[in-house]
This record gives sequence, structure tokens and C-alpha cells, in this order.
Amino acid sequence: MTTPRIGDSKVLESREADDGMTIRRRRVSADGRRFTTYERIELPQLMVLKRSGQREVFDRDKLATSVRRSVGKFLGSELAIESVVNRVEERLRQKGEDVVEYREIGNTVLDVLAEENEVAYVRYASVFSDFKTLGDFERILRERRAK
Repeated sequence: MTTPRIGDSKVLESREADDGMTIRRRRVSADGRRFTTYERIELPQLMVLKRSGQREVFDRDKLATSVRRSVGKFLGSELAIESVVNRVEERLRQKGEDVVEYREIGNTVLDVLAEENEVAYVRYASVFSDFKTLGDFERILRERRAK
């Protein structure tokens, strides 16, 4: 089976995604097969200042993988994870800086998860902050409850 070619297809429907940054298009190929494409607005590159002092390009997929591994099922779906990543990237870009420190990314993820799901927040905090003891968990729970 061959993959449909976009150039040989017609758009049946276009919808803007909830994030306002993505367009979903339903298409039909010349042979009648239907498929979906997604278009995302391309923004200037955001650089990450790593712990080692090196810089690398911000990678949405890497962030999504990090969130997925840390919070597991507590967000419920890939769409929820994508929403978290979108909100984190949007907040980082709103700062207006071309380079963000890795800690800033982690703290922004925590802020977004705190709004989304408290258990996901604690799970991510335990990985991001490298919890070693039960006291580490107790401290983050006290801080969360205080907020």
C-alpha cells in the first residue's frame, strides 16, 4: 500500500486546534483514501542552556517524553500531554528570551502540572528534583498545600 501524497489530495475540512497554533486538515487522496495532516506555526528557535553549560535547540518531543515518563497515566491521554507541552512552550516564549535555562523549563512544567493534576505534579517534581527520601516528598506536599 502506498502512502497518499498531499499534492494529489483535496482538503475536506480544516480546523484550528485548541492551542491556536495548529491546524488539522482532513484530506482525501485521488484514489479515495482519507488521511489527516497537521500544520503548526513555526516560531523562532528557542535555545536551552543545559546544566553542563552547553546550548541545544528546545525539543518539544524531548519534553513530551519527559512528561510522559514522569507522570504516566495521571494526565490521561496524549492530547493532555501535548496540551501541557504547548502551555509550557507558550509560557517560555512569553518571557521574550531566546535562551532559557533547563531549570526554568522544569519549573514551568511544574507550574502547568500543578494546574492540571496534583499527582502528576508530585510525580514530575520527584523526577525533576531527584527526590532521595520520603522527606523530599513530604516537603513538596507541604509546599503544594501551602499554595
